[in-house]
Amino acid sequence: MPGWTGWLLAPMHALALATGAKSFRDNPILGSSALNRMGLHIARKRLAARLAARRRARLAAALAPGDRTAFDRDGYLALPDFLPPALFARLQAELLARQTPAREFADGYSLTRLIPLDAVTLPTLPATAEALASPRYRALHDYAGSHRLAPHCFVQTVFSGVRDAPPDVQSHFHTDTFHPTVKSWLFLTDVPGDAAGFTYVPGSHRPTRRHLAWERRLSTTAARHADRLTGEGSLRIDEAQLARLGYPPPRKLAVKANTLVIADTSGFHRRGISEGAACRIAIWAYARGNPFTPWAGLGLAGAGGRKVRAFWAMQDAIARFTGRGNGWRWVGLRSPATPP
Repeated sequence: MPGWTGWLLAPMHALALATGAKSFRDNPILGSSALNRMGLHIARKRLAARLAARRRARLAAALAPGDRTAFDRDGYLALPDFLPPALFARLQAELLARQTPAREFADGYSLTRLIPLDAVTLPTLPATAEALASPRYRALHDYAGSHRLAPHCFVQTVFSGVRDAPPDVQSHFHTDTFHPTVKSWLFLTDVPGDAAGFTYVPGSHRPTRRHLAWERRLSTTAARHADRLTGEGSLRIDEAQLARLGYPPPRKLAVKANTLVIADTSGFHRRGISEGAACRIAIWAYARGNPFTPWAGLGLAGAGGRKVRAFWAMQDAIARFTGRGNGWRWVGLRSPATPP
């Protein structure tokens, strides 16, 4: 940490060790080659996994035994016919017809559209609000994320093959972070096998010995890694390396509408490669608690209100001030299926 600014920020960098902070680039302690050779990154990963296992044990009774067994084994679940047919039909109709301000991001051959499901939109979407508040939906997210947290929810549309370009960054195998965390997709439309289906490496949420050795080596150079996202703590890997770590082949999920796919995205996953133009529409949700808290929480904190909109407003203000944005922008009124 050269210079006076480094010493000023040193206490904050040290305190971040007890949080979900993951960026090797932005924190010189987390990115220290010497400390990671001594095992800092792997020690945080192992401790976070042990604490998550304890929290999940407290949350396990709310899940069906078969769901719990399959999730613990594979790191994800694909649950067809998740909602009662009548409720899903109402939810699907009210969301697909809805015109509302949307946010978009273009990367590679894909365009992603997000419509927040929050205090602004949910009061006018009764079927959606009912589905997202259902005990089974909440219990699955609590268990997968190992925290009682209301997930942030959006209608997410992914258009693949919208331009002549390589696949987007989400199409590379990666982990989201070093600790157990949850993302889900309740699909509003079918996702055929040749589309950009969610792809997961079964069991990769439980690191093998070779996985930990690979991650330890990578942590010593990640702060200077050529791949920006690896440097920020979302580790990238190719399919040949996955096989060397001892994992089975990845599974690309072709699913029907009304399937809930939920995963621990500390395991290796990616957005599947699309064979031509495709569109998938889902309610996308995520939640991420502090990995080092010993308790699961009371479910009183988490998503809700206008938190995401406030965060986006701050990002946009910084982009206007600095002239450097992250690519996301408001694009006016859109429905989930409005062509890009």
